[in-house]
Amino acid sequence: MKPVVGELRAFFRASLISPVERKRTETPALRLRRRIVVGVTLALGAVALGLALSVRPGDPLFYPATLGVAALWVVGSLASGPLRLGRGRTREGGVSRGVLQGFILGLILLSLFLAGALVIAQIPVLRAPVEGLLDHARFGSLWLVALITAVSGLAEELFFRGAVYAALPPRMNALGSTALYAASTLFSGVPLLTFAAVCLGLLTAAQRRVTGGVLGPMASHLTWSLGMLFLLPPIFALGG
Repeated sequence: MKPVVGELRAFFRASLISPVERKRTETPALRLRRRIVVGVTLALGAVALGLALSVRPGDPLFYPATLGVAALWVVGSLASGPLRLGRGRTREGGVSRGVLQGFILGLILLSLFLAGALVIAQIPVLRAPVEGLLDHARFGSLWLVALITAVSGLAEELFFRGAVYAALPPRMNALGSTALYAASTLFSGVPLLTFAAVCLGLLTAAQRRVTGGVLGPMASHLTWSLGMLFLLPPIFALGG
């Protein structure tokens, strides 16, 4: 048992706690530019996301609407200034890109959410809004929704763990980027989506702090979001 606990402790320390050493500085002008671009993009993106999620399930407008939100995040990210992929630290002290770590962390978060879904499925007031989100996959093309989910996840990480994180002061960039990410989902009208944004945001912000880039967070986000898309409906059916 002790070797397993030790391996887990080493994994979480490498992936979420101990930052990879790096020296990067940004000029005040670039930091100001980031903050202006991030502020405008965040306001537009929150409204656009709320409008996209309000589209009736089965309506073809849902696809361009959600892709439009993703495009907005990407444009805002690129316009804010240079972003980095980052470098992760292995348990042995070596350096990697952090993709495998991100995948494993995404699986852990996915497992926790699927376990919680069994409980939520028994509570109508919580289940109903989630069912509304899942209807977009039920009444539309599941694989097209999966593609959009993947694109949106990458775009969100590029913006929130890339541009937003870099724009905030070092002492508050992890919590601040998570709070803004959660706030962007408020117009969706789905409280559990905001809760998910907080959990996912805290996880990926910790990865961003360790790696200094967006690649690890992207791996976690894709694993979690695609896993929820394909596994949440059967879990709900089981719980119902």
